Amino acid sequence: MGERPRVGLALGSGGARGLAHIGVLKVLRAEGIPVDLVAGSSIGSLVGVMFANGVDLEMMEKLAIHLKRKHWLDLTVPRRGFVTGAKVKEMVRLLTHGKNLEELPLPTAVVATDLVKGERVVFRSGPIDIAVRASISIPGIFEPVIHEGRTLVDGGVIDRIPITVVKEMGADVIIAVDVVPRTTTAKIDHIFDVITQTLSVMEREILNQRLLGADVLIHPDLTEISPTAFTRVEECIRRGEEAAIIQVKRIKSMIGDWGGKNKHGG
Repeated sequence: MGERPRVGLALGSGGARGLAHIGVLKVLRAEGIPVDLVAGSSIGSLVGVMFANGVDLEMMEKLAIHLKRKHWLDLTVPRRGFVTGAKVKEMVRLLTHGKNLEELPLPTAVVATDLVKGERVVFRSGPIDIAVRASISIPGIFEPVIHEGRTLVDGGVIDRIPITVVKEMGADVIIAVDVVPRTTTAKIDHIFDVITQTLSVMEREILNQRLLGADVLIHPDLTEISPTAFTRVEECIRRGEEAAIIQVKRIKSMIGDWGGKNKHGG
């Protein structure tokens, strides 16, 4: 095979819905579609770093199905959040073997938000567990991460699907995965639902301007799945697979056509 484009994957935030990312990755792997670099926001960063570290997708799926809430949720008396996040940080450290981002086999970026300055923070190096723990800090639920003098929260607040980050990393073809539905029929039962749904609505408005940068958008149908429904893992993964299958032909033809385009100076 001749020269081929560098394929970049932008995995979006969306709470439990982000488990659909695993389904998308399974389809890309089964179809032999290469992924050269990955960037993720929030749950997208969690799936992204495990994928970049070569964690087997079947194992990732089993882990997501069998993970009990008590294994990753450590509730605290709310000061800046209900969840301290120490358990999930330790889980990330174990699954990525205590590595730094720059040690991963695939170039990987993790996106967080500087809450004080209101700006995007992109981690490309340093401890993976700190970066991911910052990226998943849903405001009001997880305590923010204080790192190098910054107060860091969920990457989705400022950049729900880090398409521009993947572009900056040198991707020629960008596949973006959006796991937040345009509208939702999911019930809003408790404070976590209120907070996550509020964020989803705000982020959707911000994102509409940015999706244009992706070559392919994979958008699983998760309309009736709540961002806190970590009990519906298999369903989320299946929806991810279904949405990815629809785009396979398009992705393959973009990769196939790229060589020709570039040879002719296109």
